[in-house]
Amino acid sequence: MSAATAKHPFGTAAVAGLGLAILFVLSLFVGVGDMPLGRLLSDGDALELLLVSRLPRTLAAILAGAGLAIAGLIMQTLARNRYVEPSTAGTAQSAELGILLATLLWPSASLALKSLAAGAAALLGTSVFLMTAHRLPPTQPFLVPLFGLVYGGVIGAAVTFIGWQADLLQYLAVWTNGDFSGVLRGRYELLWIGALMVAVAWFIADRLTIMTLGRDASIGLGIDYARMMQLGLLIVSIISALGVVVVGMIPFVGLVVPNIVSRLMGDNLRGTLPVVAASGVALVLGCDILGRLLRYPYEIPVGTVMGVVGGLIFLWLLFRRPAHA
Repeated sequence: MSAATAKHPFGTAAVAGLGLAILFVLSLFVGVGDMPLGRLLSDGDALELLLVSRLPRTLAAILAGAGLAIAGLIMQTLARNRYVEPSTAGTAQSAELGILLATLLWPSASLALKSLAAGAAALLGTSVFLMTAHRLPPTQPFLVPLFGLVYGGVIGAAVTFIGWQADLLQYLAVWTNGDFSGVLRGRYELLWIGALMVAVAWFIADRLTIMTLGRDASIGLGIDYARMMQLGLLIVSIISALGVVVVGMIPFVGLVVPNIVSRLMGDNLRGTLPVVAASGVALVLGCDILGRLLRYPYEIPVGTVMGVVGGLIFLWLLFRRPAHA
């Protein structure tokens, strides 16, 4: 933790809270539809727009941002590698495959059942990734993300091929690029399950921190390594699957946010989890608002904006040397 942060923790928290509050309000009132603040309670159309569209969209961005950032942090903990996240480890692509198969086999399946299929596929795909990643030489840390990119690319190619054969390529675009424009009341509530998974991650944060020491050290300190690995996989898979089903794939959130927070605060997950979640919320909300403003009155999907912003942040993280060892 930096000296300034250590000396003024309450001031930093207040500034961060104020920033999140500003982003929350901007997300509610930035858009094509006219929603005057002075006539919000007296104008039925404006109030309906707020309750049906703007508020659900903002809540979806908050839940997705916090969930994806925490999922990335847990994924990096389980893989013991800073350069992986669900979208670069085959998790999100496996979730897409699960949704596609559920759509083909049961076209009338509800969103909840598709989420269940996506979660199961994501769990299987992530398990295969971690089993292979742990066999790679630890002295070559960049092999893990390279394998993840290839692995995710193969699964994504299979999804595209199946979608092309079934004439569902346009349908696939809904999942491959994150977009909050279609989020309405009644179509985002599954993301609250992701919030529950974040709470579970907070509950087991100390054990996850110990797991960063490795399997042998964790077992020696009394941690049920296999059980915690399974629970971590379950958390990552559920959060990733729900995100893909509800809003589509949003890259880089789980990659850059945990890396920035760990550089500032270290690797104690009990202390960093709230900061990671809040930073993920700020990043996703900010990119969503930016996407609404860049081509106003048209929108750029948040997945596209995040791809550019997150890529630039990741390059900065790669080339910026830490100030101290």
